[in-house]
Amino acid sequence: MTERGILIADKDNEVRKQVAEIFAEAGYQVETTDSAVHVLCNILEKQTPVVLLGTDFDKKITSADLIHLLKKCNRRLAIILVSDETSLPIVRKIRQEGIFYHALKPQSEEDKEEIRQVVGCAFDNALKTP
Repeated sequence: MTERGILIADKDNEVRKQVAEIFAEAGYQVETTDSAVHVLCNILEKQTPVVLLGTDFDKKITSADLIHLLKKCNRRLAIILVSDETSLPIVRKIRQEGIFYHALKPQSEEDKEEIRQVVGCAFDNALKTP
C-alpha cells in the first residue's frame, strides 16, 4: 500500500489541478484522473488508501455505483466525496455505500484546510485499521 498516496478523480481539470497542488505541497504522492476505469485500476493495482472523488465525474457510471465497486475492491479505502451541489437522496445513497467524508469543492482557504484535515484523518484511520 502506498502510505501517502492519494488519487484525485474529478471531471473538472481545474479542480483536479487545484486539489493536487494542495496535497503535492503537503508531501503526498498525488495522482489525478477523469476516468472511472483509471480509478478502478489504481485501487486494484496500487492499493492507494485515499481517493478524493468528484460526483458524477464519469458519465458511464454513477458515483454511488463507483463507490460500491471501489469498496468491493478495497473495503478499507477512504473515499472523500468532493462536490458542489448534490441532491439529498443521492448523498444518502452515496453515504450508505461507505464514504469517509463529504466535502464541498474548495472555494476558500477554509475549504482547503478542511480537505487537508479530512485527508489527514483518513490516513490516520487507514494506519489504525488492521
